[in-house]
Amino acid sequence: MAKRDYYEILGVSKNATKDDLKKAYRKLAMQYHPDRNPDDKASEEKFKEAAEAYEVLNDDNKRTQYDRFGHEGMRSGGYGSQGFSDINDIFSHFSDIFGGGSSIFDDFLGGNQRTRSGRRSSGIPGSDLKVTLKLALEEIATGVAKKIKIKKLVKCSQCNGTGAESGTSTKACPVCHGSGEVKTVSRSVFGQFVNISACSNCNGEGTVVEKPCKKCIGDGRTNDEITLTINVPAGVHEASYMTLRGEGNSGKRGGPAGDIIAVFQEIPHQYFTREGDDIVYDLFISFPTAVIGAEVEVPTLNGKAIIKIEAGIQPGKLLKMRDKGIKHLNQSGHGDQLVRVNLEIPRKVNTKEKELLNELSELPNFKKSSNSDENNFFKRFSF
Repeated sequence: MAKRDYYEILGVSKNATKDDLKKAYRKLAMQYHPDRNPDDKASEEKFKEAAEAYEVLNDDNKRTQYDRFGHEGMRSGGYGSQGFSDINDIFSHFSDIFGGGSSIFDDFLGGNQRTRSGRRSSGIPGSDLKVTLKLALEEIATGVAKKIKIKKLVKCSQCNGTGAESGTSTKACPVCHGSGEVKTVSRSVFGQFVNISACSNCNGEGTVVEKPCKKCIGDGRTNDEITLTINVPAGVHEASYMTLRGEGNSGKRGGPAGDIIAVFQEIPHQYFTREGDDIVYDLFISFPTAVIGAEVEVPTLNGKAIIKIEAGIQPGKLLKMRDKGIKHLNQSGHGDQLVRVNLEIPRKVNTKEKELLNELSELPNFKKSSNSDENNFFKRFSF
């Protein structure tokens, strides 16, 4: 039976780089590995075929000979496939593709928290917790220490987190004999394969509790409610968060604790809206104040302040109060407070007010300009 073209087997073009070859071969090796296709003869053949194609094309001399003479050039030039004895021999030969390991099992099983022997360093890590902190704008502006109560798993006070009754200890797991992993062996035409997985009896720890603690039932943790102080820096934003390392649920039987993720939520303010580190306040003034000017009182994040309204100010004008905004996050300086001027128009006027307004509308400065589309204040009143 005629052999297939090596480039066709790997699914690459004839000008493919070594990196292209490596990626293509790795993909095929993963796809057709016998452990993923038990008792599938076709997959075994494709796996072997891909290994042979990669071995030739990855070697510059062999590839040159193959490009010139095809499969005949491999035989006449003394070249040929490596003739690997088993699956581990193949992956040892191409260890650079699979992270320098001697087998493909790490890629199949994925990363985990175990050492090379499969045993965990100690216990099972605790889970993370998420809390939402509601913050007033005044708190965000300067930073605040917030005390919260939170329910979580804490280290058992009776066994100090070991999970074992006082006076007893842990012992090697009888299933994995302390290794934290179990091995299963399968065979194929390529040889013997060893599959390694975490021991289900000890969850990969390698040890089990001989006599469980009565308070925590061997878990090493109990439920409790604690009070925690979270120091919130100034300038945080809606939906931003901070991580409190090691403040989450305690780990099982001495494992490391998880974290607390504190997510910030801004409480809508009575007076201000936030734009970055600036705050905006809408000031409403009367028509006479807008015309003749005045000094008015406005709220700030730190109390009240007086600002000057210049005579003839126009609606929509922004007045800046420097450094009256929110402190910048993790840097010096503050934002500003912006006061937006709005004109307050009365919805109803009495007879006396109508007379005065009509008289005012006849004066030169209050008449509508004949060459302008702008409406003056008095157009709202038709008497």
